[in-house]
Amino acid sequence: MKIDVYNIKGEKTSKKIDLPKEVFGIEPNDHAIYLDVKRIMASMRQGTHKTKERSEITGSVRKIRKQKGTGAARVGSIKNPIFRGGGRAFGPRPKDYDLKLNKKVKELARKSALSYKAAEKKVIVVEDFNFEDPKTKEYITFLDNLKINGKKSLFLTSIDNVNVYLSARNIPDAYICPPENVNTYEILNNESLVMTESAVKVINNILLN
Repeated sequence: MKIDVYNIKGEKTSKKIDLPKEVFGIEPNDHAIYLDVKRIMASMRQGTHKTKERSEITGSVRKIRKQKGTGAARVGSIKNPIFRGGGRAFGPRPKDYDLKLNKKVKELARKSALSYKAAEKKVIVVEDFNFEDPKTKEYITFLDNLKINGKKSLFLTSIDNVNVYLSARNIPDAYICPPENVNTYEILNNESLVMTESAVKVINNILLN
């Protein structure tokens, strides 16, 4: 599948780039996407939730009242979970939510996400570029030229394009990521996928091997 390559002004160039069918044209596997997105979302959880249990509460261990003769239930400690201010019974503890997923399933999920974007014609390829200085206004102009300003967009470009990264960091719904680090959730969570020519090559090298 060949698509046009645009320049920074949003104009079509004479060049076309091939998006391999093995990466951008497969039959999407929804279950692989579900598993990978579930893994990614789970890994975002800090898992630092914690409540104090009975042994961690500060309080007297003196017996509150005598064992018998009061007509009430026996009580041993003010730190008992049944009392206000007592320790919590079976409270949450720090936990690692990371899920394991086979490498081939993750690759299939990414290919499926890219294939969805390509089928919807939401993939835009631009020539490699960088800004002389980090300027938010220049990146907004770039988005305007591609007619995607105001929409959630993901731009895949080399980490070396520091000025581009700095120019985009204050723009809501404009995300930038190195192609080698992009995941299934990021691809699907944005309306438009913009890539430089070199980013396409990096993705192909990763997913075709």
